[in-house]
Amino acid sequence: MTVESVNIEASIQTAKELIAKEKNISPALKVALDVLLLLVTILANRLGLNSKNSSKPPSTDPNREKKLKEPGDRKPGGQHGHIGTTLKQVSDPDRIKEIKLDRSTLPSGSYRITGYETRQVVDIDISTFVTEWRAEVIEHQNGKRYVAEFPKDVTRPVQYGIGVKSNAVYLSLYQLIPYNRVEEQFQDQMGIPISAGTINNFNKDAFERLESFESWLKEQLKSAALIHCDETGINIGGKRRWLHNVSNEWFTFFYPHETRGSEANNEMGILPVYKGIICHDHWKPYFKYGGLHSLCNAHHIRELERAVEQDKQKWAEQMILLLKEINKATNDAGGCLEKATSEHYRKRYRDLLLEAELECPPPEEPAEKKKGKTARSTARNLLERLRDFEEETLRFMDDEIVPFSNNQAENDLRMTKVQQKISGCFRAMEGAKIFCRIRSYLSTCMKQGVTASEGLRLLFEGKFPDFMNVKEQGAE
Repeated sequence: MTVESVNIEASIQTAKELIAKEKNISPALKVALDVLLLLVTILANRLGLNSKNSSKPPSTDPNREKKLKEPGDRKPGGQHGHIGTTLKQVSDPDRIKEIKLDRSTLPSGSYRITGYETRQVVDIDISTFVTEWRAEVIEHQNGKRYVAEFPKDVTRPVQYGIGVKSNAVYLSLYQLIPYNRVEEQFQDQMGIPISAGTINNFNKDAFERLESFESWLKEQLKSAALIHCDETGINIGGKRRWLHNVSNEWFTFFYPHETRGSEANNEMGILPVYKGIICHDHWKPYFKYGGLHSLCNAHHIRELERAVEQDKQKWAEQMILLLKEINKATNDAGGCLEKATSEHYRKRYRDLLLEAELECPPPEEPAEKKKGKTARSTARNLLERLRDFEEETLRFMDDEIVPFSNNQAENDLRMTKVQQKISGCFRAMEGAKIFCRIRSYLSTCMKQGVTASEGLRLLFEGKFPDFMNVKEQGAE
């Protein structure tokens, strides 16, 4: 590694050689110098970490430059077969304005109207719409009064309607706009006064309405053939907590917890009874659950990149190419390789790891055996993991439902990370739980072809989308 034209690795090696040649150096000083060199090595390696060789986000890359894509063979614009989004005229416009022809500009003669040429302008009209309910009052001849019943959801002299509630939740928890800016939106564009406390109450209302949805969602994930699991750190009240995700291409479940491991997974109640395939990033607590496991190869490739760049491991570079080749072959074969092809790639995988043993051997065991495993380098740990978890690493080429990576879970978690960038933290665990349940619902709706706006409108109407096969909230 080079930092400001200084080769760190070469400098450290030179220092080690000079220390070894020094005869009169005291044992204590030698140990101290070894520790300092180790710290320099660790810190230098951290400087070399980026989004391509670790789990660090691209935003943290120093002097990040966006690479321009090489021009392809396709022409600019929509490709053949692409469904465009060009505006089309509607048959029932909201307003019609006729343009009369000035007859005085025409030659003299007799004319008749034969039709119209039409052009339409699509625009928006943001306005307040107030519905007044008038309950009829009847008085009997003996003086007793009778009043018609208001709808059950009309309980106050003046209250907010479904449109206000669903839009407030949409802006705050789907678009992740801070409360004060949502207030400005309603006041400036619709003339509706709304406070941060009211927006928070709308979110709480949505959270409570989604209790039965969450139970339903868990049952769908428990019975799924494949699920993705991941977790990310979040800030709750200034303390580091964890947001857990269990999802697949159809459903998404988020859950906040104080811990990262099994305690949180047990409390969620999905993994303890799950018997299918769990795709994850090799976080050890996940191995306690499920029937089979699949490891994220995008994660492996990042770690292999680090081994190439920082440890100069040639086998790691070859493994990257091999994994990418297997992935392409699997995709070309429709998601699953034939047995002979699979065995061919499996043999190449094993042979490469055997070669890696020569380049990256295990550390020598000390004369006096200590408790636990002898410390290994990062590259060696990766090599042993790829060797010991061959089935989990290569499962994607033998089972068409197993993906190459755990990107589904990472994609589902991405917007929660955006929320943390915008807001910084959740004030309390209650707010995090509200956020997670509503985001679980909205993400699931989007995956099922229901827009976030439509999902929220149905929710405040006391209904659920058709994909749940439940007409009324709380129905079985």
